[in-house]
Amino acid sequence: MKKVTAFLFTCMALQNMSAQSFIQAYKNRADMVTQTNINTNLQDFAGLGVKKTGTTANNNALDWLKSKYLSYGYTAADLSEDTFTYAGNTSKNLIITKTGTLYPNKYVIICGHYDTIVGAGVSDNGSGTSIILEAARILKDVPTEYSIKFIHFSGEEQGLVGSSHYVDNVAYQGNTRVLDIKLVLNIDQVGGLIGNNNNTITCERDTGGVSSNNTASNAVTQELMACTTLYSPLQTNLSYAYNSDYIPFEAKGYTITGFYETIESNNQHTVSDTFANLDPVYVFNVGKAAVGALQHFAVASTNNNLLSTNESSVQKSGEAVRIYPNPAQNLVTVEFQQKVKQFNIEINDMAGNTVLALENQEKINTSGLKNGVYTFTIKTEKGNTTKKIIINK
Repeated sequence: MKKVTAFLFTCMALQNMSAQSFIQAYKNRADMVTQTNINTNLQDFAGLGVKKTGTTANNNALDWLKSKYLSYGYTAADLSEDTFTYAGNTSKNLIITKTGTLYPNKYVIICGHYDTIVGAGVSDNGSGTSIILEAARILKDVPTEYSIKFIHFSGEEQGLVGSSHYVDNVAYQGNTRVLDIKLVLNIDQVGGLIGNNNNTITCERDTGGVSSNNTASNAVTQELMACTTLYSPLQTNLSYAYNSDYIPFEAKGYTITGFYETIESNNQHTVSDTFANLDPVYVFNVGKAAVGALQHFAVASTNNNLLSTNESSVQKSGEAVRIYPNPAQNLVTVEFQQKVKQFNIEINDMAGNTVLALENQEKINTSGLKNGVYTFTIKTEKGNTTKKIIINK
């Protein structure tokens, strides 16, 4: 990963907030980023060792990423791999595609690299990797107008090899632009250093390269800054894009933006880039900013249901469902306006973990659930509906 030494312009992005509205549903989903999940992802990433491009550890990291997406409910058809070679070794970029409702062939890309060159690279770039995973988990069932590609690049540390291969062979083929990309949001090294006052994140805009895309990049970076202040507790710095996986996209004229830590840890590319040395709360807060911004860029549903924000086909068909009482204690009732022969119920906590899965059960014993907020998803042959229920004993 890069080292930025340029002067950074401190900015709170207040000038954009009047034009960019706060959306409660976006904030609710941003708040679904959990410190537990961030920590687990970072520690798992550290446990995979030195993930140098083309090594067994690098391949193991790829398998770990794929298993995470499958656990979130993505299917094998949603996942694709872009294989390339470097110095005689084979490595792969991993691409997960979530299809948009109005513009299925226009993409918002959120990306970061998973390879490391010295040490475990928990900040550079386990931090970006963990945030992309959380964003994919949270937005799995949230309708977005634009398609989203969650991309994990390898070969970054050898000179943007993986992202260059993807741009030259997937986004472009020869001189033909194949992918219509709305923008690229790159997240690289946002772990900070534990003990620093990590209350600010750097937002990066395009200031060089292909000049025709600079204005668009500046505009979306201003939007990124506004989203950061709307959906996270972080302040923002404005800087320039440099030497990470968005650069090959920029060279082809695409619009780019990105996140990078403001107070540099200087642990990148050393054995000191460990979980113990980064600030996990900083990663957590950047994750909130990323989820808020990604919803803005992809134009996510503003329905306030937390997990599935589709207007339920159950409700459209007249089979409205009541789940009560709310708050509840030890018993929750599911009641349909019309008789439903077959239905399934899935109850998830706010970390996205399934705590109960039931079939055709209208009286649900919740005595085993701890106090807190849960999502109850009712699935029938005609569709799904999700409601938020508070358990308060």
